[in-house]
Amino acid sequence: MGDDVARPAGGRQPAAPMSSGQIARRVRILRAASELGAREGLASVQMHDVAKEAGVAIATLYRYFPSKPYLFMAVLEWHIEQYLGGHENGQENLAADDEGTDAAAGIADLLITLSVKLLDSPLLASAVALSSFTEYTSVVPARTDLVDSALGQAILRLLGGGVREASETDRSRARLLVYGWWGLFVAMLTEELSTAEAETTMRLAARLLLTP
Repeated sequence: MGDDVARPAGGRQPAAPMSSGQIARRVRILRAASELGAREGLASVQMHDVAKEAGVAIATLYRYFPSKPYLFMAVLEWHIEQYLGGHENGQENLAADDEGTDAAAGIADLLITLSVKLLDSPLLASAVALSSFTEYTSVVPARTDLVDSALGQAILRLLGGGVREASETDRSRARLLVYGWWGLFVAMLTEELSTAEAETTMRLAARLLLTP
């Protein structure tokens, strides 16, 4: 029998990998889920197949990822982290000028390019989008503030301040930008907006939020 789309987590928190071996297993799981999701889409991916592809026991898979939607939300975060690593290695962090225009342009560029990169694999993009909706209506592990995600922290760095020292105003701005980006990403995925329309909207949102 196939896996349910969402396996109840019962409030159980996922295990955090500690050793290098555990971290490597977690990455193998994320890579396997990415490849299967890109080929087959969310509905056709079974957790047993992910475990087999990753070379781990099914119990190990569920220890780190209590449900399939939770797994694919982790896949999204992993892909964002991979993208941000390359992005930040290739350019200097932008500091906001007095009007906030440099930061607005840099953040808009980051978010637009990220969307296009994720949409290079439509089935996987659809899998993470569907998982986000399923996860938020299921019993899942505790969630963290989006500002504390890899993307939220990257935006705070582009605002020119330290992540830990960020003001509540900057944290609110970063949170709004992440939510705005996600909405535009889904609109691009469902073809409600073209890439050009989403880019124009993202640039406007960043400018309005970041210009005094």
